[in-house]
Amino acid sequence: MMSLHAKNTKAAFASQTALSGTWPLLVAAWVVSTGLPLPLSAEEVEQMGSVSSLLDEVVVTARKREELSQEVPLSIVAYGAEKLEALKVRDIGDLSIKMPNVALDDVKTLRSTANFSIRGLGVNSTIPSIDPTVGVFIDGVYQGQNFGVVMDMADIQSIEVLRGPQGVLFGRNVTGGAILINSKRPTDELEFTARAAIDGNPNGDGGLNSYIMAAVSGPLSDTFGARMSVYYNKDDGWFVNQYNGKNFGKAETLIFRPVFSWRPSDDISMVLRWEHMTSDGQGPAAQSHTNSSGVPGFFANFDRDSFGMSIDEEGRYDLKNDLVTLELNWDIALGDGTITNIFGYKDFKVDGVSDIDAQPVWLFHAPFWNDQKQFSNELRYTGTFGNARVTSGLFWFDNKIKYHERRELLGIATGGVAPALTQDGGGDYHVESKAWFGTVDYDISESWTLTAGARFTSEEKSVKIASLVRNVNNPCNVVEDTCSFDFIDDASWDAWSGKLGATWNVRDNLRVYGHWSRSHRSGGYNLRNAAIDTVNLGPGPFDEETVDSYELGFKTELGDRGHLNAAIFYTTIDDMQREVNLTDPVSGIVQVIKNTANAEVLGFEIEGVVALGKNTVLLGSVGWIDPKYQDVFFDLNGDGVINDADKNLKLPRAAEWTWSVGINHDIHISDWGYLTARANYAFRDKSYFTDNNLGFLQSQKILDAGLDFHASGGRWTYSLYGRNLLNEVGHGGDTQFPTLLGGVPLGGTFSPLNKGRVVGFEISCRL
Repeated sequence: MMSLHAKNTKAAFASQTALSGTWPLLVAAWVVSTGLPLPLSAEEVEQMGSVSSLLDEVVVTARKREELSQEVPLSIVAYGAEKLEALKVRDIGDLSIKMPNVALDDVKTLRSTANFSIRGLGVNSTIPSIDPTVGVFIDGVYQGQNFGVVMDMADIQSIEVLRGPQGVLFGRNVTGGAILINSKRPTDELEFTARAAIDGNPNGDGGLNSYIMAAVSGPLSDTFGARMSVYYNKDDGWFVNQYNGKNFGKAETLIFRPVFSWRPSDDISMVLRWEHMTSDGQGPAAQSHTNSSGVPGFFANFDRDSFGMSIDEEGRYDLKNDLVTLELNWDIALGDGTITNIFGYKDFKVDGVSDIDAQPVWLFHAPFWNDQKQFSNELRYTGTFGNARVTSGLFWFDNKIKYHERRELLGIATGGVAPALTQDGGGDYHVESKAWFGTVDYDISESWTLTAGARFTSEEKSVKIASLVRNVNNPCNVVEDTCSFDFIDDASWDAWSGKLGATWNVRDNLRVYGHWSRSHRSGGYNLRNAAIDTVNLGPGPFDEETVDSYELGFKTELGDRGHLNAAIFYTTIDDMQREVNLTDPVSGIVQVIKNTANAEVLGFEIEGVVALGKNTVLLGSVGWIDPKYQDVFFDLNGDGVINDADKNLKLPRAAEWTWSVGINHDIHISDWGYLTARANYAFRDKSYFTDNNLGFLQSQKILDAGLDFHASGGRWTYSLYGRNLLNEVGHGGDTQFPTLLGGVPLGGTFSPLNKGRVVGFEISCRL
């Protein structure tokens, strides 16, 4: 790894490495493992390699039952544990632009905040009451807000990415699709796995980023099993804050997950999981560059294509998350079926402060507090009656959020002693949702299967809001129950979702499918009410969004040499919900949530994995979408009228082209093991961040590569890896600022930076 650094950074790298908390463990693992390798037999060498892990089909639960991914008539990308390891996936963001028509972005305003988009349907928001277009489910439990989602992936069994509306089986707020994350269960035999890694910026800027993960699993008795995994990450910051010349982007994360299984009989099994996560660190790596109105940041302004940043408030966040799930499966004689019950409880808390003005002076700093508790329970039955496979169930979800933010404005006027102006606001938010759902897959012949499904959802929301503009220089805190509420309301929505489709099994290795599906995105309220005009731009309620999608696709297996899948789709969006970002000379930014338009999206995606000989596998994908407004109900560009100028704007977070190509090649080295060389190049088109198309996210060209040496019968792996080797600059958002804030020059943008080039070394073992 040292050879990857320039000579003048070797001493600094060595010094930082010696101080790293995980480096001694890496050295110890290296020394111990070097003495452990055993020669492999010819048969073992023949069977080993990353090729098999990339070609193997993944067992998925996209239809609430276990089946191979290629058998599911859906546009789905699935990553099993071995594939995740082969691709060195550390968090879900590592997959952000590697799938066609999928963007799994962290908005970066607060670490772990998901602004996911699939097939042109996405959000650009940190308001906790804004429901996502892409739902995230962890071990079957829906995550009720987009905070705390893009975190480190530890001990994961599989990740499933379902494209297109999933409103029947997964409910509301999956109009774009669903992400299913499944953690590992206890094993039948004793197993130990461990991984340690260290990486950083190869030009010597910033600090080191170190990881440790370990898991032990096995039976406790004939009926009980247990698994314990622990994950620790210490990031000393990739960036340099030019305000003080210090490393920036520091974060420390600890996750532990005990899992217990119990099988009291052959027919009944239970799995109890508890995931506890703590994470704290600095605020966003906020950059200001010339905004699309041509106004640069007044005090500091950087090239959009640079990693430059200078902020006086380094910010912080302190996050704690507990997720408990209890899953019961009971096999019964009726329909040779299974009754499944999944209970979930989540307790999420975070507080911190961010430098929103992205300047080396105090103009706009923002402390925040978020306290969420959610409960959910899903009871379902899956069984077979003749030619019909039936799934039906009931779902209940209860979510309570207390959210508060404070805008500390114009501290420059007091010499940095205190803000000259404060605004306080937020709200108490309560959601209760109940649903019934059912689907039937009916085989009318050996070749044809018809699918029908429906879901009825009844949802109630109530809210108490303290508007920011009503609490000027009147500090209070909603989370601490010290604010007066100026807006109190409740509303309810009932909706039917549905699906009709057919699958034609042309032959054993080729199937064609087509379907219509409908999903809804919940109506609701805006907890961040900063608008003075509360009648036209106030906190709501806004209405639900309805999405209809028509999809035609095929899936084919190329024997044991891979697969090729493709789909074409047409989607209509009625009453599209959008968070419209407006500049304001007093508050800086006003975010208004409205049903702004009707729209349509036409697109296609193709992806495949092909073995090129015994030791080489090629991965590739391409996606294209053409999103357009059909009718516009809101002045999107802010020119005072609603006309064709609004209609001709582009939909936010809807990149036209996405594509990727990758290769993995195994090289056998006598009897001691094998090398895997891998590289992946991914491209995503420019997309717009704001509805007026002034803020935008530039195109991304991401090259990742690595070299892995597998030794000792596959028990030990030593890896060199590089991410974003082209050092592409990317941003989580591109919020536009007014020219003046309270009469003080501001301009520029708030554009949190993604990391650039990273190189590192990893050791992993499996015993």
